[in-house]
Amino acid sequence: QVQLVESGGGLGQAGGSLRLSCAASGRTFSSPAMGWFRQAPGKEREFVAAIRWSAANTDYADSVKGRFTISRENAKNMVYLEMNALKPEDTAVYYCAAMTTFWPILRSAARYTYWGQGTQVTVSS
Repeated sequence: QVQLVESGGGLGQAGGSLRLSCAASGRTFSSPAMGWFRQAPGKEREFVAAIRWSAANTDYADSVKGRFTISRENAKNMVYLEMNALKPEDTAVYYCAAMTTFWPILRSAARYTYWGQGTQVTVSS
């Protein structure tokens, strides 16, 4: 079993920055891809960003491209989401997720096996 624990959420201001972290623990972990998703009240969960094991391949939702950066430290089993130029519409619960088998499309939530409990991000205008 793998556990994912997010941290770093909280209250941010429009134009400001927040950094989310995701710590993976449990059995030997070498996920082929890690992702961040978010869900705002009354909306479906949506893809935010994802990164391959080698970190050579990343993908971002159009709504965050150029503002958010995903990174990972495999030796520490950590994944990060640096969020800059925050907007009120970034307000959501952010979830970390891990794939256990390779899938060519990083945006497919159904392909992620493990999920964290989520961390709230609230951006004030």
